[in-house]
Amino acid sequence: MEDATLNRNAIILLPKQPALDWIMRVDPQPMPDFTLEDLRQEQDVYLLSDGEINTPEQAEQWALRRFSPLFSSFLQAWFTDETMWPKPRTRKMFQEWFEVQYHSTIWDLSTDPLEHESWD
Repeated sequence: MEDATLNRNAIILLPKQPALDWIMRVDPQPMPDFTLEDLRQEQDVYLLSDGEINTPEQAEQWALRRFSPLFSSFLQAWFTDETMWPKPRTRKMFQEWFEVQYHSTIWDLSTDPLEHESWD
């Protein structure tokens, strides 16, 4: 196995308690034992060009500039019915709902070639 790093940085949005509260409030069949830890287990990872951001503070600013589509992506993953989504969704609300994690080193431990799938 040949270890190598990718020329990418990663941002992960980890939901906070208000996101869980929303899910439990609007879900017609909420899972009674679903916890914040459960919710935070599996989140999307956003890869950015190496050097585009270099600090956790820059990652936070990157996410805040894109809060609307990032917020919508999270909500869409839970409920496709947009009438269930909270309104209005603001930058302040985004900060209350999500912790922005920044990772500067991405290890590629696979020998499989990287593939890109367009979602457009």
